Amino acid sequence: MSHQTESEQSTPERDSSRPTFRSGAVARMAGMPVSTLRIWEQRYQVVGPGTAPSGHRLYSAADVERVTLLRRLTERGHTIGLIAGLDIEQLRKLVLTQATAEAQANVELPPRRSPMKIVVVGQAMAQRLNRPSFRKRWASPPHLVGVFDSLAEAAQAGMGSPDAGVDLLLWQASGLQVGALIELKAAQDAWKAHGVAVAYRFSSAAARDELANTGAVVVRELADDAALGLWLSSLESSLSMGPGDDIHPGGSTGIEPWSLGAMGLVDTPLPARRFDDAALTKFAELSSGIDCECPSHVAELLMQISNFETYSAGCASRSPADAQLHAYLQRVAGAARMLFETALQRVAVAEGWSLP
Repeated sequence: MSHQTESEQSTPERDSSRPTFRSGAVARMAGMPVSTLRIWEQRYQVVGPGTAPSGHRLYSAADVERVTLLRRLTERGHTIGLIAGLDIEQLRKLVLTQATAEAQANVELPPRRSPMKIVVVGQAMAQRLNRPSFRKRWASPPHLVGVFDSLAEAAQAGMGSPDAGVDLLLWQASGLQVGALIELKAAQDAWKAHGVAVAYRFSSAAARDELANTGAVVVRELADDAALGLWLSSLESSLSMGPGDDIHPGGSTGIEPWSLGAMGLVDTPLPARRFDDAALTKFAELSSGIDCECPSHVAELLMQISNFETYSAGCASRSPADAQLHAYLQRVAGAARMLFETALQRVAVAEGWSLP
């Protein structure tokens, strides 16, 4: 007859109701003393662990989740006696509701602004922006000041127009070629556009390079309306220039969100790390007690990406071009790091854990 070792007992099983974890492991995962766990069992019957032949209490993955949710709620002011009788779904909903309320309380809402005024070059793009499925996603949908077939037509129509002074010139380029910068700048000047964005379907690298340092936001056209709306929304939230600011080599319109800056369009500073290696290691250990190992993987990937970001910043460079490449890699890693930090926070909310 074989006997399980302690490490084998700590390995998550597919059956969430199978007794697997000892009280010490459960207390560590929930972030609470073993003594508190036993008081909750005896006084409030929050869980009913089994007993191993050795006499140790054994808890299931479902028990671990329940205790963790209860612990999180009591840390936020709930009385254990009032919530001990709730079932697991009620506890999950209560944690999610409280986490959402906390997040909203910590978000400083920007002042409501009038609809973004856009001049569109490209009939197909204008049709997309007028779709009900696109406009219903906006509290104040963008206002299309003008729609044109070409940059030249847009530039001619904008000269002396009473509507000049728009927020954005949006050019849908089916084929982006070298030499477009002059016409693009002429259209921007005519409309006194605060920012310029180019959504292309096909493009050469040389054509993209020509616009890379002008301040124009250049992306491959997004096929999904939701993604297109999110992109334009990010541009709207960062349009901070005054009339008369325009495209110029080596400059920036300031309209790029951190994600676009990270992709090499501008040297936008990225926020510092939210979690150091010690905190991520602690989170990975915390997540080892549930059936799905994705939380642990997210923490480990975040640690690797953060370390690569730091490594790229200090990597030796053989030439100015080499230094520019390393700076680009650092920005890309920083953008990926911020995405994974958001993912880690979402995992913590879903599992009812307090982030380290």
